[in-house]
Amino acid sequence: MTVVVLAGCGATDGGSADSAPLPGAQDQAAGGAASTAEDPRSTFAVDIDTASYTYARRKILSGQLPLASDVRPEEFVNAFDQDYAEPDGDGFAVHSDGARLPEAHTHTGDVRLMRVGLQTRSDEARADATLTFVIDVSGSMAETGRLDLVQDALHTLIDQLRPTDAVAIVTFSSGARVVQPMTRVSDRAPLHAAVTSLKTEASTNLAAGLTLGYDTARAGFREGTSNRVIVLSDGLANTGSTSADQILAQVKEQAAKRIALLGVGVGSSYGDTLMESLADGGDGFVVYVSDPQQARDVFVRRLPANLTVRALDAKVQVVFDPKTVTSYRLIGYENRAVADNQFRDDSVDGGEVGPGHSVTALYEVRLAAGVDGGAQAARVDVRWLNPSDRRPSEAYRTVRVSDLNGAFATAAPRFAVTYSAAYLAETLRGTSAQGYQVNLADLERIARSAGERTGDPAVADLATVIARANQLRR
Repeated sequence: MTVVVLAGCGATDGGSADSAPLPGAQDQAAGGAASTAEDPRSTFAVDIDTASYTYARRKILSGQLPLASDVRPEEFVNAFDQDYAEPDGDGFAVHSDGARLPEAHTHTGDVRLMRVGLQTRSDEARADATLTFVIDVSGSMAETGRLDLVQDALHTLIDQLRPTDAVAIVTFSSGARVVQPMTRVSDRAPLHAAVTSLKTEASTNLAAGLTLGYDTARAGFREGTSNRVIVLSDGLANTGSTSADQILAQVKEQAAKRIALLGVGVGSSYGDTLMESLADGGDGFVVYVSDPQQARDVFVRRLPANLTVRALDAKVQVVFDPKTVTSYRLIGYENRAVADNQFRDDSVDGGEVGPGHSVTALYEVRLAAGVDGGAQAARVDVRWLNPSDRRPSEAYRTVRVSDLNGAFATAAPRFAVTYSAAYLAETLRGTSAQGYQVNLADLERIARSAGERTGDPAVADLATVIARANQLRR
């Protein structure tokens, strides 16, 4: 298996050839395979959300399987660190590698796995932050592990932020109010007092909270700083506007891509779909936390590291060569799909990516019979807008058949992690015939080996999650 980093611009269009779908394939949008003769291009907006995995993990370890509708494979995959090399400048390095399916995976034949990876450069120095926290204090947040978790994490964050950062606090239940106007962190005492004062109240009017939150963020907007609205909620809106589209419509003008929306989900009952849709529509990302250590990690490590933006409206287009690839299937990203002809339409929303972030997508591809290893299998293009001047940039990577022909056993450990996370999700959501080709006991073994090879506790934990899911499915 090879890993190659290239940069450049442009894209190619594939021709046409006869192809047969992968076993059990349906329409690509429903999780099935697409024929390269009919559609050689696969286009999607990047996604760095991870809430689907962390929420599913909590459910599984507490003895329940998640709802299939709450399982998004791309968020399972992107919940784990990668080891992609970073680019020298801003934007993305593009990586791709592949392998044959593991022996335990049925219907292997001429099907290969292809991993597409994007990586941004880490940022040792960040701009000052201007943060408006919009906090759910509705009655449902009284459950242990909700508001108390939020308060603990916010106290920790306030102590970690710079004196030149600024924070405002807005709460919402049946209505919304400003608990603390925009305040420099050099004056920490009133910020701590505001967090301590939070108490649960009545119903959940998330729309009112976000509207007032964006009003507060706009009033406290500071040029040259990272301006963010961060909503902390169980996502169980029941008063006022309750759909993501309705809520986002009320704050769209205020947001205007200069104030991104970040979501932090909490609670054993959690409105995953609403929170994920809000973050996607608000040019941000959503995470889910279930314990104090996890929450502190998000607020102290991940949040500050992602206040700077490396790329706006980032999209990926993979163009398969019909002469070498007869069909393909992107695992996940269904709700991030972009029309192929909108890849270079910069008015079409993509994903926002911060410094040091990796984005990974996994494909199943079926090779044509007798193809030469040196033949091109695909070309991966990524396009994004520069945050400072909104000028477009692109990078690309060419994938050869030989890049996909290595044995799974010799693949990189992080490749095995990607496979394990993706196929756990496929099995849990059960929408694809391919997901049922994987035995969870075999998947646990692969994940456990990857955990040992990487030394990553999160991967060892993944193996435990898979084992528990296997027990629950019996």
